[in-house]
This record gives sequence, structure tokens and C-alpha cells, in this order.
Amino acid sequence: MAKVTVVRYQRRKKLGDLNSPIVTSLRQKSGDSKTYDIQRLSSEIEGIGSLSAEDVEHVIKSIVRSMRSVLCDGNRVKLDGFGTFYITLGCSPTEKKEDCTIRNIERVNIRFKVDNALRLVNDSIATTKSAPNNIIFDLESPKTTANTPGGDSGDGGNSGDTGDGKDDDPLG
Repeated sequence: MAKVTVVRYQRRKKLGDLNSPIVTSLRQKSGDSKTYDIQRLSSEIEGIGSLSAEDVEHVIKSIVRSMRSVLCDGNRVKLDGFGTFYITLGCSPTEKKEDCTIRNIERVNIRFKVDNALRLVNDSIATTKSAPNNIIFDLESPKTTANTPGGDSGDGGNSGDTGDGKDDDPLG
């Protein structure tokens, strides 16, 4: 089962509004997530299956090429147990019907809708404990020093550090 470390942070309820009240929320601890490229995924799949990393890499690249072609044809791509990919357009509206042309399309987005079989669940509120899609969240404890009550946190003073060089409290 996956375990994700989260930290508390403070921000304004309405971003950019200095009169908005301060709220506390959670986010994933910076530096904990990694980006997997095709080679790294291929190596992971090779370790759990009977295909070589090169074969897996070739299949993934073929899927990407095929998906690009299918999406450009205006179709959707559904990967069972994963989700559905589809295209949306960003278009400037016009008042006259005749003025609305393909030149009004400003951007093309590839969207993803997760499959119900893949939906992840917070294990602490899940009805079925230890299900494959449950994630355990670990709330990192705040920073403490030897001079403050509670003493040393025992982790070298890194507890609560987001790893991005910024203080967790952006307001003070």
C-alpha cells in the first residue's frame, strides 16, 4: 500500500485577497515525489513481468504514437482500469456566427478522466481497509528544537521542512 507524506501549510482563503482569513490545509511534502520516464517505468515493469525492459519501452512508445493519432482524429482513448483520454478546445466566443472560425481555437488540451477502478482512497476514511487503491497519509510533525518544549524531534530537525527552502508559514 502506498504511503504519502503530507505537511500543513497556511494560505489565505481567497488567494490574492489580503483581507481574506488565513486557513490551514495539507499538501504533499515537496521532494517526496519523483517523475518516472518511459525507461524507468520499463525497468519497473520488467521486474514484475516476463517482458524485457526494451520490449516494454517499445510497447509504451507505440501506445503513445497510437494515442496521438486516435486523439487527433477526434476520438477518445480508454485504457481499461486506468482512465479515458480525450481532447477539449479553448475557443474565443464571437457574437456573430460567421465570425466563429477555426482561427478562434486558441488551445487544444488533452484531458484525462480516471477510471473508477483506479480511484484512490484515503485509507483513514475508507470503508474497506487495506484495499489496493487505498493510500496511507502520514502527517509530518512540526519542527521542534532542543530549546522548545518537546525537545528534539529525533529526525535531525527536518520534520516539517518542505525541502523547497521556504518556510512553511508564508505569512510570518
